[in-house]
Amino acid sequence: MINRFLFLPACIILLLTACTNNKVDVVVHHAVIYTVDSAFSIAEAMAIKDGKIVAVGKNDEIISAYQAKELIDAKGSAVYPGFIDAHAHFMGYARGLFQVDLFGTNSWEETVAKIQQFAQQHPEMKWIQGRGWDQNRWPGKKFPTNELLNKAFPTTPVVITRVDGHASIANQTALDLAGIKAGQTITGGDIQTSNGLLTGVLIDNADNAVYAQIPEPTREDYIKWLNTAQQNCFQQGLTTVTDCGLDVNEVDLLDELQKSNKLQMRLYVMLSDNDNNINQYLKKGPYKTDKLFVNGFKVYADGALGSRGACLLKHYADQPGWSGFLLRNKSHYDSLAKVLSTTQFQMCTHAIGDSANREILTIYNKYLSPNNDKRWRIEHAQVVDVNDFNLFGKTAIIPSVQPTHGTSDMYWAEARLGKDRMKGAYAYKQLLQQNGWLPLGTDFPVEDISPFKTFLAAVVRKDATGFPVNGFQIENALTREETIKGMTIWAAKAGFLEKEVGSIEPGKKADFIILDKDLMKIAETDILNTKVSATYIGGKKM
Repeated sequence: MINRFLFLPACIILLLTACTNNKVDVVVHHAVIYTVDSAFSIAEAMAIKDGKIVAVGKNDEIISAYQAKELIDAKGSAVYPGFIDAHAHFMGYARGLFQVDLFGTNSWEETVAKIQQFAQQHPEMKWIQGRGWDQNRWPGKKFPTNELLNKAFPTTPVVITRVDGHASIANQTALDLAGIKAGQTITGGDIQTSNGLLTGVLIDNADNAVYAQIPEPTREDYIKWLNTAQQNCFQQGLTTVTDCGLDVNEVDLLDELQKSNKLQMRLYVMLSDNDNNINQYLKKGPYKTDKLFVNGFKVYADGALGSRGACLLKHYADQPGWSGFLLRNKSHYDSLAKVLSTTQFQMCTHAIGDSANREILTIYNKYLSPNNDKRWRIEHAQVVDVNDFNLFGKTAIIPSVQPTHGTSDMYWAEARLGKDRMKGAYAYKQLLQQNGWLPLGTDFPVEDISPFKTFLAAVVRKDATGFPVNGFQIENALTREETIKGMTIWAAKAGFLEKEVGSIEPGKKADFIILDKDLMKIAETDILNTKVSATYIGGKKM
């Protein structure tokens, strides 16, 4: 009789040989891998083939089971899913990289001086554009007039956008080209004057006529801009970005560049709320490729708190008699919601003020049923009346928030809103409790592109200097785990991408990052010192 146990060693050898013949492209090992799966489990190694994760586990298990073309020894470094920005303006950020940078200017005089310096360095430019000024940083915290700008640029048109994108200052040449006159009125906007003269300050819809005069960039311009923006994103560990508000021609360009391998960034796109986009996309429905998903419409309910364009239930504490405004008639939002409720598209509405939030939440609740999975979103959900938070959870409406808005606005927000209204402002923990998940973004270029600043603002609720000592409204801080989820799997879920990206699990795309510090463990003072050692999309180093 043959002893079957004599064959056992041979069987083990054959089994191990078969396992090691599992050829893959990449094995990452000796890492601290935060998978961000449902258990938020931690692994040591993973195997990748054809751009997807095929296995995750312990070092010995993965190394013995898979034969890889490339071995990446992480040497104990932290590995996270690629960061996903749930609300940004990728195309706008790319364009702005080649305009005058006005972020951080401390006076109107300094702002004009920077524009002059930029113009001298770029004499070929027929229009001068810039972004980033914030009158709340300047002495007096008031909007300037354009007299100094007119003197510096008597013939060249100049228009510069406020940090939040909801106000602009134009010189007289630009105003003349746009045909803007003192005394004009416009729905959802404000053309400001002083003593009957234009000041150049244009709030929200009022600046549309100026920007309509600017010549369209060339395809080569866009390619240069987008590739520069992409590299900046990769350096910050961003592998997917939500671009909030594009037109059909911009989407077509992105699609072409991705398909021709000239653009690697994954993008979830919301179309701007205009007739051309609606007419073209409602006919064919959402559009999906490996790197592009067009599945939402970006709608604007109101402006921004910093420019007093946010629509409030009661007047501004620092401007009696003024409560902001909606950018469209209420009937527009209702009719659009009615149409989109019969489609697969998400309705994603910018709402800053408590009145704007109430109006949109009420309309959403009119067309959505409890426990739906349409994932309609309120972008920013910045100031919410304490009686309205339940309207999010009632019909599964997703608040999409940007933590750095809180730490950017905290110096002056109470002056705008008053103490009582602050209870429902930047209330991320309260918003998280509505549905049990919360996507996080930056709103770049309105805020800095850095996800690490998002992490700091969400967890610690302090600025880069450590102010305030005890954190800004610290009761609304998120935990580190909640914040990582908000920057990965919850951000993916906000765009119906959670089955593809957002966690490190078998079957998902191999989008991951290696950091030089572990965000789950480091001191808060080290968060902004964290660097991305490597960014991978589809298993390829960017």
